[in-house]
Amino acid sequence: MEEEQSKNKISEEEKALHGRRTRPKGGMITMPFIFANEICEKLAVVGFHANMISYLTTQLHLPLTKAANTLTNFAGTSSLTPLIGAFVADSFAGRFWTITFASIIYQTGMTLLTVSAIVPTLRPPPCHGEEVCVVADTAQLSILYVALLLGALGSGGIRPCVVAFGADQFDESDPNQTTKTWKYFNWYYFIMGAAVLLAVTVLVWIQDNVGWGLGLGIPTVAMFLSVIAFAGGFKLYRHLDPAGSPFTRLIQVGVSAFRKRKLRMVSDPSLLYSNNEIDAPISLDGKLTHTKHMSFLDKAAIVTEQDNMKPGQIPNYWRLSTVHRIEELKSVIRMGPIGASGILLITAYAQQGTFSLQQAKTMNRHLTKSFQIPAGSMSVFTTVAMLSTIIFYDRVFVKVIRKFTGRERGITYLTRMGIGFVISIIATLVAGFIEIKRKQVAVEHGLLDKPHTIVPISFLWLVPQYGLHGVAEAFMSIGHLEFLYDQAPESMRSTATALFWMAISIGNYTSTLLVTLVHKFSAKPDGSNWLPDNNLNRGRLEYFYWLITLLQVVNFVYYLWCAKIYTYKPVQVHHSKEESSSPVKEELQLSTKSLVDA
Repeated sequence: MEEEQSKNKISEEEKALHGRRTRPKGGMITMPFIFANEICEKLAVVGFHANMISYLTTQLHLPLTKAANTLTNFAGTSSLTPLIGAFVADSFAGRFWTITFASIIYQTGMTLLTVSAIVPTLRPPPCHGEEVCVVADTAQLSILYVALLLGALGSGGIRPCVVAFGADQFDESDPNQTTKTWKYFNWYYFIMGAAVLLAVTVLVWIQDNVGWGLGLGIPTVAMFLSVIAFAGGFKLYRHLDPAGSPFTRLIQVGVSAFRKRKLRMVSDPSLLYSNNEIDAPISLDGKLTHTKHMSFLDKAAIVTEQDNMKPGQIPNYWRLSTVHRIEELKSVIRMGPIGASGILLITAYAQQGTFSLQQAKTMNRHLTKSFQIPAGSMSVFTTVAMLSTIIFYDRVFVKVIRKFTGRERGITYLTRMGIGFVISIIATLVAGFIEIKRKQVAVEHGLLDKPHTIVPISFLWLVPQYGLHGVAEAFMSIGHLEFLYDQAPESMRSTATALFWMAISIGNYTSTLLVTLVHKFSAKPDGSNWLPDNNLNRGRLEYFYWLITLLQVVNFVYYLWCAKIYTYKPVQVHHSKEESSSPVKEELQLSTKSLVDA
């Protein structure tokens, strides 16, 4: 009997040794699968929406303001549903399965809209010239709304999880991989930008010159291929188990702190309740340590007689929380103001797909006598500028600035965001002057009352505003994403990425609100309006751009104040020594990564 137990023990030790020698999951080998998925998925999503304003106005014959608001509303919804997707992924499903099933939902919506573009009875009859067009009826619009809603739900599972799942493939507790995580965000945005570039050129040209059936069918097939590519790397991925609902933990901290609000705070923070064992599943990369801010929440960790705690007993989390869980809530609260600062940049960026695109449609877009750039492809200049900036930032800027700052990343992500804000302000300021120039040419040629006639001014005048928005995105959006991922508690990184998309959601909704209010209150009895429905030449679009510029200046001042008072999260990093034959020991050190290299 003893001999058999001995053999079993040796066998278990051999298996454990073999497991240690097996290549750990994750790392660079998973990137081709994740990036292949991102290329196909982004090709599908952008190809689906890049030229949608043209589809709504030329195929469904919706008025410009209604079409613009429809797109920004659903874009906002698509950026709000990630909160649901993040909850599902972080709570029980995990990121891999959330991405997979969400992709299937998205493809269902894409297939529905593609069918409606092919079948003539599912859209209104075409109109020509200056004749009055028949607007899509309720049934035809219902198909559109259902397709967009399915797309929004699908996006909710894809957007918060893909970025975090890719970053999860790098082990932050491994000193050899710490820099790969922040570089991943640059790679991710570059790959995404390359797919966007392909979508806004090739796919938009097909939609405008070949047909909407093929133009929407190609993205639908691309979405299917993205699922196949993603699933192909299943066995190589580093899968992190979901640690339960992060929202429940946050609420529990708030409830327990409220219950103990009348208690006097302990003089020594080390007396606050801490339990490494129960926090282990939510602190694999390190435990959050106590901070002095928001001390009213610390009362949730004061042990009282009513808690009836005994050695080894799991507490009632609605009465008692650990320091780590309290610091999770503090981290989320601290991130909020800076996360919200990105809203107005999205509001400014959103105009590229609506009013800036309509500007382009009135301008001469010919490169040669026989070829002209589709208006929906104007965002190619944004994408090229963004890609160029990312390459310059990663290959030149960081290496040069690192010599002066001593930081691995060159500059902090808060500084990177600030640079993006300034460039975005310049972009909308310039856009106003370009609109004045466009209308001056229209006046010179007597085209003010001919909205469907091309104004003899080159589309290249719009390149500065599109390009500046791309540079701004390379700085601000990537910095924003880095900030949220790095500063969020590790068990809430899908949720943190969802906050990135939520800021985009609110930015789109803000755009809708701003357009609606400006359209309403700038209307005059003679029918003139800053944002007219049918004749942009008679509008005051430059005033609208400058209003956004002013709002961004105020927002930038707010951001500077938030960045100045922000406190980075302190983490104790665990390094395990697996080589030792003795029981595993942990070395704890205060992480200064966020303070030095952030």
